[in-house]
Amino acid sequence: MRITTKGQVTIPKPIRDHLGIGPGSEVEFVATDDGVRLVAVNENISEEERLRRFTDLLDRMEGTLDLGGMTTDEYMEWLRGPREDLDFD
Repeated sequence: MRITTKGQVTIPKPIRDHLGIGPGSEVEFVATDDGVRLVAVNENISEEERLRRFTDLLDRMEGTLDLGGMTTDEYMEWLRGPREDLDFD
């Protein structure tokens, strides 16, 4: 991507589509340790679109956590530590 003499860049269409931005949309460039991040500032998207994006994110994350064979209960105990305050007697 090249910066014009006016300091402008063209945001690729797949990224514009993903962020739901178009002409007149406001974006912000946020400096990070790794470089820069583009953030849509005034997203006017429906609740259904927000839910779809969240569901897509969860789908991409599915299967990325390796519990090393632990059950959910074993993982939660490992994560939180033993719960001596619970009395199961």
